[in-house]
Amino acid sequence: MTNHTSGYAPVNGLDMYYEVHGAGDPLVLIHGSFSGIGTSFGMLLPHLAKSRKVIAVEIQGHGRTADIDRPLSPQLLAGDVAALLGHLGVERADLLGYSLGSSIAFHVAQERPDLVRKLILASFSFTPEGLHPGLSEGFGSIRPEHLHGSPFHDEYLQLAPRPEDFPVLCEKVSALMRDLVEPTAGEVRSIEAPTMVVIGDSDIIRPEHAVETFRLRGGGVAGDQAGLPAARLAVLPGTTHVTLVHRAEWLASMIDDFLAA
Repeated sequence: MTNHTSGYAPVNGLDMYYEVHGAGDPLVLIHGSFSGIGTSFGMLLPHLAKSRKVIAVEIQGHGRTADIDRPLSPQLLAGDVAALLGHLGVERADLLGYSLGSSIAFHVAQERPDLVRKLILASFSFTPEGLHPGLSEGFGSIRPEHLHGSPFHDEYLQLAPRPEDFPVLCEKVSALMRDLVEPTAGEVRSIEAPTMVVIGDSDIIRPEHAVETFRLRGGGVAGDQAGLPAARLAVLPGTTHVTLVHRAEWLASMIDDFLAA
């Protein structure tokens, strides 16, 4: 990790942990389920912080941010991210969300378009059918022992203010997956921010769904005739859901190019 500042922001009843790395235009990183900044972005963040101010957050019940008596939902968590940016005095930023973080980033862009300049959705699905068959149901019944010994559980035990809360986190993430209120195709189409869609070719997200999202965002045209669209699609070869964020040099070069365009 790079040299950085860190702190806790009082937002919506949370003491929300965040880190700021580098200098320049702001880019917000939002991690996935069961993760903190390190397991989601430990490899990628140093590359991105070379040319911009990276603001990495830890959402409710994850990493160093303690849980509160409130369910988890992408909509509520998006409100926390928006409130954090207000607390930090950031008027507009680029957003990169991975896995659950991509849904959170999407909802920030939907509810607060004034805050979001460009949007990067890594492993994003706006419908359960966007995942390979059977996965959505499995995510709705996660047990703590399924994650014991994993990097996610190890990180939680190391960072969480109350390590004994891990079973609570598992139940809340399961409930989130069971109770998701998914955006419609029309809502995906209506987002104002230029969008880059990223998956691994062996991700939990079906390639067809990533292409559908890309088309809804204005992609899938013959660029030589129509001009390049504001949307981009990146499918990383030989890459799973977990290893997507390990492809740091690939991702950083694509993200830098997209944000600079």
